[in-house]
Amino acid sequence: MAGAGVMDVTDASFDQEVLKSEQPVLVDFWAGWCGPCKMIGPAVDAVAATYAGKLKVTKVNVDQNGATPSRYGIRGIPALLFFKDGKVADQIVGYVSQDVIEQKVERLLGVTA
Repeated sequence: MAGAGVMDVTDASFDQEVLKSEQPVLVDFWAGWCGPCKMIGPAVDAVAATYAGKLKVTKVNVDQNGATPSRYGIRGIPALLFFKDGKVADQIVGYVSQDVIEQKVERLLGVTA
């Protein structure tokens, strides 16, 4: 379900792709049966396109990868976690607009309006 510029990440690849990333990372925890996940997907894809080269955008399917959501206490989806230097810097749980996601990304990247 990942769009252009969005990478699917698994329990096996999470540490390498997210925690060891040189760039800040947005991780979208989702599932195929989740309506709000489908609604937020286009916004996540648009953020990936807008911030290409500055922000890595990834998706973790919670049905296929149980260890990573457990590790970060994910209880509700969609859940967006923002990582910087291998640590959670911010998060959003539930459906939000693209503007809200972009505000968090800009804060993460240190962009001032």
